[in-house]
Formats: sequence, structure tokens, C-alpha cells
Amino acid sequence: MGSKHIRRIFFIELYRQLGVVWPILSGVLCIMVGCGLLIGRIEGWRMTDTLYFTFVTGLTIGYGDLVPSHASSRVLAVMIGLTGIVLTGLVAAVSVQALRATANGRTEREPLD
Repeated sequence: MGSKHIRRIFFIELYRQLGVVWPILSGVLCIMVGCGLLIGRIEGWRMTDTLYFTFVTGLTIGYGDLVPSHASSRVLAVMIGLTGIVLTGLVAAVSVQALRATANGRTEREPLD
């Protein structure tokens, strides 16, 4: 099996797995962006700063250049962080499943031996 074939199997499986968890993934992203937009509204931030803060917090990077000052914004920021952990776990699980299918050297379309 060549590297192109292995890569192809991986991306086919990754696409399939993302299709399975897409409703959950999109829900998590909507919660993150919704909380971020509320924080931006409360804090009076620009839209670009709001989205930047949302994804930096959600990916648990947290540079600290934008910090919410209101208590309600801080609670929402915690929610963004927790949903970011769920998002990271979903992406990792999907990637592991795609790697497992690649290691088996087959896709669901191909018959088992």
C-alpha cells in the first residue's frame, strides 16, 4: 500500500467520522460563538475581538490580552472553556477513529477479508 492510498483512506474516514459527529460538533461551536457574542456585547468589544477571544479561550490557549471584567462575562468565559475542551476531545476522537481505520488498511466500502 502506497502513501497516497493510506492518505486517501485517512481522509475518507476522517470525512465520514466528521459526518457522524457533525450535529454535536456544530452544537458545541454554536454554544461557543453564542457565549462569545454575549461576552462581546457585555464588554463592548468589536466583533473581531469577540471572535478572537472566543476561540483563544475555547482552545484553552488564553493569551490574556482580552479579559472580561464583568462577573457574567467571566461565567460565560468558563462555559466557553468547557465547551472548548469538549470540542478538542471530539476532534481527537474523530482523528483516532480515522487513524484506526487507516491502520486496518480499509474503508467501510471495502469488504473485510
